[in-house]
Amino acid sequence: KVLDASTLSFGTRVRWFAICFVAGILCSFLGTALLWLPKGIKLFAVFYTLGNIAALASTCFLMGPLKQLKAMFDPKRLIATIVMLVSIL
Repeated sequence: KVLDASTLSFGTRVRWFAICFVAGILCSFLGTALLWLPKGIKLFAVFYTLGNIAALASTCFLMGPLKQLKAMFDPKRLIATIVMLVSIL
């Protein structure tokens, strides 16, 4: 079923998952490190938000975007999804 999620090969999807996930982690850590600078709160907000978006995008490479959205808005996960999306905004 995983192979039906995208027209990309499995190796390509895993590679882009890893790239996006690592970029998301790096952006989140960079944002946290920049928090201590003057006007660092704005930089923190930007980099932390980009990190969260990149981490979410990484799972889209494995599952496919439609299946990812369906899983996120499943009744079991709806509250967690809403909390996560509100925290990004």
